[in-house]
Amino acid sequence: MNQPKQPIYTPKRPYLLRAFYEWIADNNLTPHIMVDARSDQVQVPRQFVKDGSIVLNVSMTATSNLMMDNDQVTFSARFGGKSVSIWLPMWSIMGIYAKETQDGLHFPPEEYAESMAIPAAEAPAPRPSLATVAGTAVTNSDEGSSSDADDGQDEPPPPKPTKRPALRVVK
Repeated sequence: MNQPKQPIYTPKRPYLLRAFYEWIADNNLTPHIMVDARSDQVQVPRQFVKDGSIVLNVSMTATSNLMMDNDQVTFSARFGGKSVSIWLPMWSIMGIYAKETQDGLHFPPEEYAESMAIPAAEAPAPRPSLATVAGTAVTNSDEGSSSDADDGQDEPPPPKPTKRPALRVVK
């Protein structure tokens, strides 16, 4: 028998990410995102990646030009006193939470399984949860060592944003 074709929906992750970001900011809390940084497509300062992931402070005071659209998150932040352009494909965002309360949302990896450019053999068995990251969160502040920075060359600018719906934070 012929099975009825299931409709293909857009992923929920970008919408939930923007909604939780807004809720966290509206409650005067500090939004942090946990990112799967194992792929070379993820542009973050590699010296701060621990166990294949990085936690980033994405508050209005820690970032500039923050843009969250349906395909990516881009912004600039300071690491070790140096401005760095961050580019995160939406599939790399593992979760968002408020630093102060740990309230947040962990995203299931299945939603973007075909997009992840990481061989299954490299994937760790258990993925870190938001609760386990709280004590080891790396935030984008001026605390990093400038000796860990690359040869003083600036990161390439993030790709041009698409014309899809987006959340833009204006300071």
